[in-house]
Amino acid sequence: MKLLDRLFRRDVPPVMPPLEDDDRVVAWANTAEAVAVASVRALWLPALKGSDGEEWQRLGWAEIHKAAWRDGALVVTPGVEIEPGVVADGRVRRLRLPEPRDLPNEVRTRVTRSVAYTQHHDLATGGGVRVLARSVPGRDGLTWQLRFDNPSDRELPAARAEAEGLLAEARAARV
Repeated sequence: MKLLDRLFRRDVPPVMPPLEDDDRVVAWANTAEAVAVASVRALWLPALKGSDGEEWQRLGWAEIHKAAWRDGALVVTPGVEIEPGVVADGRVRRLRLPEPRDLPNEVRTRVTRSVAYTQHHDLATGGGVRVLARSVPGRDGLTWQLRFDNPSDRELPAARAEAEGLLAEARAARV
């Protein structure tokens, strides 16, 4: 426990993830199996079973596509980079939180705050693509990404060219 936490009697989780020196806990809650922790930079979830002895799964706020509070559970959908600048939904994590505390609200706030730009576009080839810009705590600038409604659309040269054009337009408009 850090000195300031003791002095101000801040509530700290029973188990701490391996935070960087300039990071700090902002919310936490017990899950059915362990503890979930929100820090300034990331959401720390209990590691998935069989994850090479790791205790934690770290999801930076800009890595989370969706986060929802439903029926007593925090449902988190991380993004997975399938190639540079192109993301798809990763494995959904559903965590039962018997006493949610401030964790669901903090997760929603920080994921929303990380989105600097988002716009969905219908593609001429059918399907669609979302152009995203996310801010990453501790890093200057924005991370730009494409998220195809159907990941196989990125293999179509016409769809890919159109999506990259939309990304270029969005970036130019934000400068």
